[in-house]
Amino acid sequence: MKTMLTLFALALSASLALAADGDKPKPPGGDGAKRNPEEAFKKLDANGDGSLSKDEFKAAPFAQKNPERAEKGFEAKDKDKDGKLSKEEFVARPEGKPGEQGKKPAKPEGDKKP
Repeated sequence: MKTMLTLFALALSASLALAADGDKPKPPGGDGAKRNPEEAFKKLDANGDGSLSKDEFKAAPFAQKNPERAEKGFEAKDKDKDGKLSKEEFVARPEGKPGEQGKKPAKPEGDKKP
């Protein structure tokens, strides 16, 4: 009987400890949190040359989920068309939504002439 109570107490303690760990805040960049672009760049730069080749870019988990989109994303980010991404190209925000690059922004309603 004592053994059963001891095992029950241990199991209860372990359950409570695991439940308490689940309430802790997650570290930045882990479990779905957005990663710092500079950190992501360093992680993807497998050979440490300061730029990302197309192969390094396509090896990223997000690129493996949708290779076609990754290919288009690489081409859009490679502004100087040298076949690799500098850190500046990698962290740069896209201009508008995909497919809208190069389009002029719409005029506000008040600027239209009759």
